[in-house]
Formats: sequence, C-alpha cells, structure tokens
Amino acid sequence: MKKAMLIVNPSAGKEQSTAYAENAATALEQNGYEVTVKETKGEGCATRFAKEACTEQFDCVVAMGGDGTMNETVNGLAEQPHRPKFGLIPLGTVNDFARALNIPLKPEEAIELLKDHGTKAVDIGKINDRYFMNVVAVGALAEATFAVSPEQKTKLGPLAYFIEGAKTIKEKQPFDAVIEHDAGRWDGEVLILLIALTNSVGGFETISPDAKVNDGMLHVFIIKDVSFLEFAALLPSLFKGDLKDKKQVEYIQTCSLTLSSSKDMIPNIDGDEGGSLPITVKNLERHLQVIVPEKK
Repeated sequence: MKKAMLIVNPSAGKEQSTAYAENAATALEQNGYEVTVKETKGEGCATRFAKEACTEQFDCVVAMGGDGTMNETVNGLAEQPHRPKFGLIPLGTVNDFARALNIPLKPEEAIELLKDHGTKAVDIGKINDRYFMNVVAVGALAEATFAVSPEQKTKLGPLAYFIEGAKTIKEKQPFDAVIEHDAGRWDGEVLILLIALTNSVGGFETISPDAKVNDGMLHVFIIKDVSFLEFAALLPSLFKGDLKDKKQVEYIQTCSLTLSSSKDMIPNIDGDEGGSLPITVKNLERHLQVIVPEKK
C-alpha cells in the first residue's frame, strides 16, 4: 500500500486544524494511502518529519499550515535521495506557494484536491545551506516584518507586514550591495532587494508576473537608494506588474547569485529570519513534484 505522511501545524487555521487534519487523512485514505499523521510542536518539527518520510520511502507528504510550515517541510524534502510528492493545505496568512500553484486557498477545497489531482515539477531555491519556495528579501523594510506578531497576522493578514514595514520607510536605511550573477556583476546602494521564485510575493501576485514555478530562474528586483517620494511612487507598480520597468529598479534574471554587503543584513526567507550576509542563492530547477489541480 502507498504511504502518505500528513504534517499538521495545530496552531494554524484558527484552531480548526484538527478537523481539517481528519478530513485530509480521510481524503488520502480514499486515494489508497496508509496515512501517518504528525503534529508539529515547535520550530524544526516539520523539517524533521519530512526527512523521516524521505528516509522511510513514503510516497507522499502533505503539509497543513502557513508558509512557515511549508518552508520547513520543503527544507526536509530538498536534495534527499528519495523525495515523495508534496501536497499542501494552506492555513496561513499569505500562502504564497499555494497562490503560485493555483492551489485553492480554502482548506476544504485544497483537501478535495487530494482525491483527484495532477502533479507539477516545481523549482525551489537554495540559500547557503537552507531552502526556500517563494522569496528572499534583504533590507530594513524586509527585516521590519520580523516584528509582526501571530496576533497581527491573524487579524490583519498580509496588511500586517506592510504596516510594520511602513514604519521603516521614512527612516530610509539603504545598504551597499555587491551581486555576482550569471551575466556579470552589479554593485550600488540598495533600499530593498527581492529574489523571487514565483509570481506571488507577500500575497500579491503582480510583483513578479514573469516568474514561473519551474522556469529555472531567480527573478531579482533591486530597488535602488531613492527618496521617500520616489519609493512611494513605485508602489502602484507593485499592483500593475511593471516594477521591473522602472528606472529606480534594476531587474536581473539569473540561475544563481552571490550577495554581499559591508553592513550586517539579515535576509527574510519566505517570511522568516534567516542567517546573515553574504549569501549564495541558486535555483534547483524542477526539484519537487507538487500536487496541483488536474488540467481539464
């Protein structure tokens, strides 16, 4: 019999995760799987469980939670000799990975997908010795989001990140950056730098419209050191999808890069704090098989 592991973050989904987990386990059983349910108790649990699933040759791993749970699960699956196909039930605030893959954001509909689905080979990113699914952001604006509390995320959703980030904009803290990429080198003063794998960043699906989930590329947006008014003038471009065309923005497509700075900058990796500069980033093309809606 096929084996599936269901990794559940019990603190996600506004206390409804237990009921969702039962329904997801039933859906997997109806699809012929013997199901093992694992509940996370803290940081690193989902990564450990996913690695166990690889070692024990599970056929499928389904993660239930927010982008943090998904990121941890991907970190357990990445570059393992055996990688089960990966399914996700989004219960988070932003759910960028689900958005990029057209996975339903309503948990009930995502659970139904486990019964009848297709799969797609998707890229993941590697940053130093860890992995990401959506975006790496560097700059004071990105670091400000570390202060967003779970209560703020529950109440305000993606808006909570912008509220915290806005507090730093007027202070304008640029950093010097050196970026070595496939086609050359860029250096200069940066307000914020984004390295996107998918078209969905922070819940907005227009920031990186050219990014595909399996194009093998890193999509790099460098917002240069501009005035507060110039930065504010860029905001409509986030919604129109033409950010890369603005003169205040440098846009680079590359399979890999290194980023260094004289300042002590902490990257925001899929919404969580991660290490410090310098970093080496590369795209692991078509690395995971992910459960997605079947094409009709």
